[in-house]
Amino acid sequence: MRDTMQQASTSNQKLLQSGLLLAIGGTALFGLKSIFIKLAYAEGVDTVTLMTLRMLIAMPFYLLMLGWLLRKPDTQRPIPKELMMITGLGFLGYYMSSLLDMEGLNYISAQLERLTLYTYPIITTLLGWLFMKEKITLRIVMALILTYSGVLLLYAYETLGNSENTHLGVILVMGAATTFSIYVVFSKQYISRFGSRLFTSIAMLASTGFVLIHFTVTHNFSDLLINNAAWFYAGLLAIFSTLIPSFLISEAIARIGSSKTSIVGTIGPVFTILMAVLVLGEPFGWFHLGGMLLVIFGVSFLKK
Repeated sequence: MRDTMQQASTSNQKLLQSGLLLAIGGTALFGLKSIFIKLAYAEGVDTVTLMTLRMLIAMPFYLLMLGWLLRKPDTQRPIPKELMMITGLGFLGYYMSSLLDMEGLNYISAQLERLTLYTYPIITTLLGWLFMKEKITLRIVMALILTYSGVLLLYAYETLGNSENTHLGVILVMGAATTFSIYVVFSKQYISRFGSRLFTSIAMLASTGFVLIHFTVTHNFSDLLINNAAWFYAGLLAIFSTLIPSFLISEAIARIGSSKTSIVGTIGPVFTILMAVLVLGEPFGWFHLGGMLLVIFGVSFLKK
């Protein structure tokens, strides 16, 4: 009996460690998203066109993954009602959230965008507690307090004396954080049932459909004729900040739950700030350093 309990404990520990690594990897790649978007905007691409290119480039990979999974005899297929729910989650998590987030980047820096977006773990944890009966432990509370002390420190510094447009950007990105929180919480049951790869493929293909409808209504197809540099950044955005991390984050949620995944996501601002300074030349001071250290220390609570 003791050996069995020890094996179960070891297995749970390995699952936690692998889940944390997946969440960290996915978060780091998602953290590059703001950088690629800012670089593409500098080439004259607008939000909806960039979203469309992003999804069109990633779409074949999701189609291939979905086709391969559906050919496997052991793959559990969603019934129409479940398919509608996954489609709705794709609409919230990868269409609406992306639209609000990318639109907000027209008005605020990559650093401020990432800090604002990563208010979502608080929303996610509360939603998980309210609807999924996930436990909020003292360690999670301490992690939230520390990480968000860092986020709020940077937020206060960056917003000091900002213009009305900056506040609009923050409001848009807060909307993105809220819709993504709903996605994270309510996706877990479907990820557990159908697996992260099938769920992610369906959700991303559904969001691609919404993006294409949006583009068709508001743009001309000639708007997709952009320069090579913009295509390059759109490709990086599609592969390294959409395709790969979407599977990593979904699998992390399946292994360690939405609360831990979302809190690990608070390292996103740290990574984005570093890249924003190095690539975009955005400023970096003591407030940024203090906030980063608080976030790193807070996330370390999850590994103990």
